[in-house]
Amino acid sequence: MSARLQHDGLRDEVIEARAYQLEAVDVALSGSTLLVLPTAAGKTAVAWMVMAEMLRRSDGWALMIAPTVALVKQHLDDLQSVFKDESIEPIAMSGAIPASKREGMWQKSRLIVSTPQVVRNDVMKGELDLNGCCVLVVDEAHHATGERGEAQVADLYLRLAADPLILGMTASPGSKTEKVEEICQRLAVERIHMRSSSDDMLTEHLANLDIEELRVKVPNEIRELAEPFVRWQESIVDRERRLGRYVLPGPASHSGLANAMERSNAAIRRGQSDAYGSMSRIGLAMSLHHLINHLLCQGTAAAREFLDRKESGADSEKKNTRNLLRDPRVRDLRASLAEIGEIHSKVGAVRRLVRERLRRDSESRIIVFATFRDSVTALDTALENLEGAKPIQFIGQSKRGSGKGLTPKQQVERIESFRSGEGNILIATSVGEEGLDIPSADLVIFYEPVPSEIRNIQRRGRTGRHRDGDVVVLIAEDTRDEGARAAALRREENMYRAVGRVRRKLARSGHLDLSNLSQFRVEIEGELTPAAEFVRSIRETHRPELSEQQQPENTEAVAEPRKIPPSTFRPRGQTGLENFPAHHEDIELRGSVTDNSDTSSE
Repeated sequence: MSARLQHDGLRDEVIEARAYQLEAVDVALSGSTLLVLPTAAGKTAVAWMVMAEMLRRSDGWALMIAPTVALVKQHLDDLQSVFKDESIEPIAMSGAIPASKREGMWQKSRLIVSTPQVVRNDVMKGELDLNGCCVLVVDEAHHATGERGEAQVADLYLRLAADPLILGMTASPGSKTEKVEEICQRLAVERIHMRSSSDDMLTEHLANLDIEELRVKVPNEIRELAEPFVRWQESIVDRERRLGRYVLPGPASHSGLANAMERSNAAIRRGQSDAYGSMSRIGLAMSLHHLINHLLCQGTAAAREFLDRKESGADSEKKNTRNLLRDPRVRDLRASLAEIGEIHSKVGAVRRLVRERLRRDSESRIIVFATFRDSVTALDTALENLEGAKPIQFIGQSKRGSGKGLTPKQQVERIESFRSGEGNILIATSVGEEGLDIPSADLVIFYEPVPSEIRNIQRRGRTGRHRDGDVVVLIAEDTRDEGARAAALRREENMYRAVGRVRRKLARSGHLDLSNLSQFRVEIEGELTPAAEFVRSIRETHRPELSEQQQPENTEAVAEPRKIPPSTFRPRGQTGLENFPAHHEDIELRGSVTDNSDTSSE
C-alpha cells in the first residue's frame, strides 16, 4: 500500500504519508515543540508540512535555520521540490552572499532557509524584521544552547515575532537533563514529541543498520615510538598530583588535564605563584596527550602532520610548543616518522573495508569519519591508489595551523561530487556528521569512536537513510578508543531517559488529538482519506492485542482462597491503635486486669 500525502501547499505524490510524522505535525502546530526522531525517520518532512500549514493559515513567512552551508543548500533543493505554490519561491541565505545583497533579498520570499549566524547578524543590523515570521524551524536543535547561533536566533525570534511558533528538530538532544532543559528553555518548548527506532510505527519505514566493532592491534613499532612520551606525561601528572592540582584518579586523560588547568587558574587567582609553573607543565602534558593519541589511535602520518602543524602553525611561538619541539625525544620521533610510512593497523583496515565493499558493489558510496584533519589527509593518501576508489576530502571552513579549510562553495561542490558519483568515498571531519542526506551511502566507517553520544548518533545516521547500511567502528586495543566507545554507548542509553524526565516537567497547554490535520489528506490507491482517519487506522493496526488469561487445566486442584473473618478487618478510617473504636466492656475488662495485676504485685 503506497500512501501519499496531499495538502494545498505541497506537491501531490511527493511526500509519503506516515502516521508518526502526521502525529508530530499535529503536535507541532499546537505549540512550540522539540521533535526527537531517529536519523532517517523524516524530520524534515514534518517541517515541510508544518511550514505549509502555517503559510496557509497566515500572511507571514517561514524561516528554517541549519548549521552548515551544505545543509542549507540541501534543504533549499528539497523545499523547491515539495512546495507547489509559485508565489512561495524558497530562497537560501548564507555568509557566501555579501551583506549588501542580502538586505533586499529577505522580502523576496515567504520561505527562507539560512544559517543562524546570517539571521542573527542581519536582525542586529536592522536589515531583517522577524515580526511577520509565522514559524521558525531549527534543524539540529541540539545546538540551541549557550552562545550558539541557533540559540541567539531563537532569543531574537521570541522577542520580536508577533505570534512565535518554533519547531526544533534533532535525533540527539543529549544525555544530560540540564542540556535538554536548556534547549527547551531557549526554544520556549511546550511539548516534546519523541519516538525511538523501536516504535512499531517507525520500524517498517527505517532501513536496517548493522553496526560492527572492529578491534585492531596497535603495531609494536608505534607503541615503542609512543612510550617515551607516555612516561614524560606520567612524570608531569605525578608532580601535579603531589601539588594537589591533578586530582582525577586513573591514568592521565584529557578531562583530568583540563580539570587540573582549571585548578591551576583558580590557584593563581588566590595568589599562589607556583601555579604558573603548573599551568605551563599541564599545557605541555596536553600537547603530549594529543601526540600520544595521534600515534596510538590515528597513525604515524597523523602524528607527523600534528608535529609539522605545531612547528608552523599559530601556536609555534608559545613557550610550551617551543619546549616540546626542542626536546631530544621529539626530534628523534620526527626523524623516525620521516623514514617510515603509515604502519597503523587502522589504515590497513580502512583500505580492506573499502576494497571489499567496492568489489562487492562498484556503485557503493562510503563515508569515513575521522576526528583530526591530519587523519583525513593520511586516509586520502592511503586510498587514492586503490582500484575503483575516488576519495574526496570534506573538512570545515576554518584555518588550523598550516592547514586551510574549505570555503562554503567548495563544501557544496564536494558534496555534489559525492552525490553524483564523481567521487565515491567521502573522508570527513565533524563538519560532515550532521544532516547530510546521501541516498546511496551504504557504509560508514568510524576511524575512531567518539565519546559524544550526539556525534555518535549523527555519524551513524549518514547511512541506512534510504537502503540498508553498515557501520564499522575501528577500535585500537588498549587505547583511549575503548573508553570512548563505552562512553558513547552509555550516554546514548541515558539520552531517552533524560528527554523523558524533561518532558514530564513541561506544562503543556490543552490540545485535542489530531485536530490540526483537517487540511491534510492521504491518497491510497486513488482514494482520498482525511489524515486524521489515516492516523487512527494505523494506530489500530499497531494496537497491542490483549490475550485472555490462560485457565489452569485442573480446576479442582486449585485451592479455594482462605476466607478472612470480618472481625479482623481494619475499620474504615483507622490509621493506628489510637483510632480503634473501643467498646465499654473492653475498657472495663482492661481495667479489671490492671487492678488484679496491681494487687498481686503488692
